[in-house]
Amino acid sequence: MEVIFLMTVWKGFSTIVDEFIDECAERVRQARITGEPLLVQGSGSKSFYGQACSGSLLETMGFQGVIDYEPSELILTARCGTPLFEIEALLASQGQFLAFEPPSFGASATLGGAVACGLSGPRRATAGSLRDYLLGVRMIDGQGQDLRFGGQVMKNVAGYDVSRLMAGAMGTLGLLVEMTLRVMPRPVHERTLSFDLSVTDAVQTMNRLMASSVPVSATCYVNHRLYLRLSGLPDELENQGSSLGGDLVCEGEQFWSSLREQTHAFFQERPLLWRLSVPSPVSLGALDEHCLIEWAGALRWLGGEYTAGQIRQAVAAVGGHATLFRGKLEGIPVFHPQPKAIHEIQRRLKREFDPDGIFNRFRMAPDF
Repeated sequence: MEVIFLMTVWKGFSTIVDEFIDECAERVRQARITGEPLLVQGSGSKSFYGQACSGSLLETMGFQGVIDYEPSELILTARCGTPLFEIEALLASQGQFLAFEPPSFGASATLGGAVACGLSGPRRATAGSLRDYLLGVRMIDGQGQDLRFGGQVMKNVAGYDVSRLMAGAMGTLGLLVEMTLRVMPRPVHERTLSFDLSVTDAVQTMNRLMASSVPVSATCYVNHRLYLRLSGLPDELENQGSSLGGDLVCEGEQFWSSLREQTHAFFQERPLLWRLSVPSPVSLGALDEHCLIEWAGALRWLGGEYTAGQIRQAVAAVGGHATLFRGKLEGIPVFHPQPKAIHEIQRRLKREFDPDGIFNRFRMAPDF
């Protein structure tokens, strides 16, 4: 009944939907004429992330509502300004959740901001990324056109899935109006174990267990301890826990939430924060001693213990990339410099969707 109520209420606001679309499209057309860029923003909970940009604020917080939710079909469609906590509460009432565990970084975080930033939480290595769950989007492009891509199934057309380009595009390709996501059943039970290990042994253990039948749903190494989250049936997890050993973490849910929302002491003590994406089994040598490690080693967080040059050189040597996630350094780009061919593809996509550079200008790169 709750789902039906939400959908019925939203249908009563169809005029508001049309007005919002028309107003935003007109803002885009005017921006093309004046040359003044638009700064697309929801609650601003992730405004720290990415290159600095400015412009006339196009705020989306007021455009809220879950407009379609079918628990039996594991499909949800919502407006861009819908608070994440409302979506998560609705899903929890049906025993479901967003399996990629998007971070909020604030109580007012919106679905549009989550999709635009494309960030995923501790479960990403086993459940997949936000992009994997994005089925379709409705958006306004840089010419003021109201466009729809994708749908409510995983593969509904032949060719490239354009909607997934919007995940992690930082709002540079257009204004996301509504999004359709695949949701998943929430695990029946979860159990967190911790082990006292060296960083080398911890990375090896994470990768070995991820390749096994052990139902690991998240991993983390911090302060010389390895943390494992197991998800499944109670009896299964009891048996797995007994065979693995380690110490039971009673506040396991709070621990993983502190990683997802970066309220853990590791993050609080490091105002300058690097996000390192590397092949999971590799060693970064001395850098690893200062890292918090997630995703079986594929994601590593590092403070300001090393220079930008040292960090990016070490990461590039193993085929990875380093993002300056929080904080700014004079003359240092936020995102790892891309190979020329990839950078040109990004520029071409920007020109295709936003030919006049209206949306979030310079957010992704200093030249577009």
